Amino acid sequence: MAGEEVKVLSSWFSMFGLRVLIALKHKGVEYAYKEEDLQNKSQLLLQSNPIHQKIPVLIHNGKPVCESLIIVQYIDETWTSSEKPSILPKDPYDRAIARFWADYIDKKFYDAGSKILWSAVTEEREQAKKDFVEVLETLDGAFRSVSKGGMYFGGNDIGFVDVALASFLCHFKCYEAFGEFKIWESSECPCLSKWAENVLEHSSVKEALAIADPEKLVEAFQLYKKNLDAGSKLEP
Repeated sequence: MAGEEVKVLSSWFSMFGLRVLIALKHKGVEYAYKEEDLQNKSQLLLQSNPIHQKIPVLIHNGKPVCESLIIVQYIDETWTSSEKPSILPKDPYDRAIARFWADYIDKKFYDAGSKILWSAVTEEREQAKKDFVEVLETLDGAFRSVSKGGMYFGGNDIGFVDVALASFLCHFKCYEAFGEFKIWESSECPCLSKWAENVLEHSSVKEALAIADPEKLVEAFQLYKKNLDAGSKLEP
């Protein structure tokens, strides 16, 4: 759409911000990216998301939209044409199922991953690893039914669940480093591991995740963990 202004307020390490970038790339939407320092949040961020004061925020023609899955749905509904692939399924039931699994990812997958990164107690971290593997195996089963034989959860092209989950993949090195385990070797997820290979090569995903180097993510989390006693914590 001519004359549009699209801005994204986020941080390079945020899996929630990265999924917004994947959606924008997939829709072919031009945008301006603003990197946020979460220890010194900009006035624009605080004004755009006064309730939670968190990233990501999409600002479209001066109007802010918050919460990553809501933003992805907004992007899908706003930029529609025969040339722009749909992210959410057209069928209402399939759309509901996609929303269910995206919600599952945000509640179960994110929670287990966060506990692997932040738990100071060994027993809690070990339980988090078990929970993480269980979630992966559940998603592996979901892939078989949702993908309908395609390469992605969305079938022959990425969809809502792919966008929701793909942004976590660049954090896998962090989970492995702090959990001291190998994710795919510790789980029975043949479908999901193959999906991960495929989705990381998808142009929209590859371009969006280019800003989040896995090795730098590990270094960033190591640095922030050292500052935990001072009350500093890296937000996603």
